[in-house]
Amino acid sequence: MIGYATIGSNDLEKAKTFYDIVLTPLGGQRAFGSDRMQGYASPAGAMLAVCTPYDGQTATAGNGSMIALASPTRELVDEVYKTALANGASCEGEPGERMPTFYGAYFRDLDGNKLCVFKMG
Repeated sequence: MIGYATIGSNDLEKAKTFYDIVLTPLGGQRAFGSDRMQGYASPAGAMLAVCTPYDGQTATAGNGSMIALASPTRELVDEVYKTALANGASCEGEPGERMPTFYGAYFRDLDGNKLCVFKMG
């Protein structure tokens, strides 16, 4: 259903370095880019893009907004979470089972955008 999602950044070069590292274990690869945007594609077809706001204003994290990244294993959830924190992300919830079929971890990127990496089942 979702084709792609975008999140804002105030330092695109730092954001690209962060997402190059964090998305690689999940199969995310640079797919398209411009002077103000970098898109990442996943093997499942969904895409995530990080960009500077089109209106030229400061990028801000949305209150209640979150991007969820699917993982094939719980171990990879743990790995991606640790990798994100090691590269400047802040913790929003350590890896763990939130309900019987949902294992997830939460973090904020360098610009404060909230992400979850999760495994269903």
